[in-house]
Order: sequence, then C-alpha cells, then structure tokens
Amino acid sequence: MDIKNGFVATVGNTPLIRLNSFSDETGCEILGKAEFLNPGGSVKDRAALYMIQDAEQKGLLQPGGTVVEGTAGNTGIGLAHICNAKGYKCLIVIPETQSPEKIELLRTLGAEVRTVPAVPYKDPNNYVKLSGRIAQEMDNAIWANQFDNLANRNAHYETTGLEIWQQTDGNIDVWVTATGTGGTYAGVALLLKEKNPSIQCVVADPMGSGLYSYVKTGEIQIEGSSMTEGIGNSRITANMEGVPLDDAIQIDDKECVRVIYQLLQQDGLFMGGSVGINVGAAYAMAKKLGPGHTIVTVLCDGGTRYQSKLFNRAWLAAKGLLPD
Repeated sequence: MDIKNGFVATVGNTPLIRLNSFSDETGCEILGKAEFLNPGGSVKDRAALYMIQDAEQKGLLQPGGTVVEGTAGNTGIGLAHICNAKGYKCLIVIPETQSPEKIELLRTLGAEVRTVPAVPYKDPNNYVKLSGRIAQEMDNAIWANQFDNLANRNAHYETTGLEIWQQTDGNIDVWVTATGTGGTYAGVALLLKEKNPSIQCVVADPMGSGLYSYVKTGEIQIEGSSMTEGIGNSRITANMEGVPLDDAIQIDDKECVRVIYQLLQQDGLFMGGSVGINVGAAYAMAKKLGPGHTIVTVLCDGGTRYQSKLFNRAWLAAKGLLPD
C-alpha cells in the first residue's frame, strides 16, 4: 500500500511537465516543475514545511505556538495549511495590494490576517519588518523570516533540486526561475551546480525588480514596475548570498501575459502570473541557445489565485495588457 501520512507527507515529489507548445516552437525541451500540484497549491509548501520543521528541531516552536510571517501570499498559505496539520496558530502580515483571492484563502484556512500598505523594504513598516516585530512581541511565537531563513533554500537543495536532477537523468542545460525570497532558485542552483558545474543558472526577473541589473552589473537598479506578485526584489536576501548567477533575463508584463494565455490555450495549463515570467524566460533562453537544449523552470502556482486580475479582461484592458 502506498499511503501518505497526512498533509505534510504529500509535499514535494511533483512531476516535471514538458511544455509542448513552447518546446515544439523552439526545438528545445522546455520543462516545468509542477509545483502547483503541492497540497497547498504552490512551490512555497516546501519552504513552509522546512521552516517549521527547523524551528521545531531547534526547540523554538512549542506545542500550541504561533507562526508569524510577512508574505505576498503563497508562503502564508503553505504555513497556514501546515500549522493546521501540526496544531499551531498562524498570523500573516500581507501587503493590501495582493490578490483578494489569496487574502480570503488565508482567512478561510484560519490564519489571522493583517493587511498593510505596500511600502519599500527600507520603510520600517514594510510587511516583512512588521511581521518580525510582531513575532518578537508575542509569547511562544516564531518569525518564519522566509527571505533570510536558510531552511528555505535548504528545502529546495534537498528536495526540488534533487528531484529535477533525477527526473531529467542529469540531462539539463539551463535552470531558470524568478526569485522572491530566492529560496527556490538558490537551493536548486546549488544542487545542480554541485552535480554538473556546466549547467547554466539564470535568474528570471520582472520589471520593477533589481536582480536583473545586479546579475548584469553588480549593482541593484530598478526600472519600471510589474503586476506580478511575490517575485522580484530590491535587495540580496540571505538565501541568495553565495549562489551561482550565470545570467539574468528580464520579462515585461506584456510578454508575461502572452505566455500565460499560451499556456492556457495551447497547453491546457491554468497558471499564476509568476509562471509567465518563468516560462517567458525559459522561452527566451531557448531562442538564444537554439534547438537541442533542455531548460527547466517552475510552474509555481495555479491561476485561481489571480482570477480577479490576470484573468479579468477589464482589468487587463485597463493595464493595456490584453493578450492578442
């Protein structure tokens, strides 16, 4: 009998999917790690589980305790699921600009949700810094601190990266994905470089993020903005320190939306906004390298969390982003 022991045991071991329309168009194998099939619906289930387990192993999280986090949504959703499964409480601080679907889902899962104005990281009331202060003021509480908690990238080094290596039989030329905390990109990049130093590790970046310029010039410079949620950064997090950065590709919102709708209409995949950045960057790498290469990226989450924006034609029209 093959029976998983509860929610926690179902995290990970997601399939690798060939993205047929993009692969056929470029002559490359463009593969997406189907992280939307995690039990909490996103790639962040892995980091949420590892951060809670790490706190438990260090004796920082006691029975009945509270997990506090500042999140754009998916990490909070993963934490709320795992807190329910393990008997902890969950308090989430989230920018009010995030999709209403994610905010309502957090409340449905039983998390205490505090929405706050979206302000830059340098502001003391930035949602990340605020969540840290709240955790400090509470008894029997931990701050997950996903941006600088190395349990995040360890989750992907020990699981996601190894799964990708095994699923491709080591036949992979490029690893490319966007970063928010940096955990997914970093953990997989470290594992793959260890296995084969010739694998290119490439950051996919939306407009409004400073990571593209950092990889290209060594300095963080920010231009434009993006409607994507939970990716991009204006600083180098602890998870991204000392990580292979071979190249970077910047994808704008128009290309992101085009990719999202191609995935939906030609590949049958109903995906969230960051997937458009990821697959857009994988497609750009395929065009740059030419046929015959294998490129792996992440299908982070599904489209249901973004229907009021990304799949709302009136919203897209107002942003000038309607797909052709």
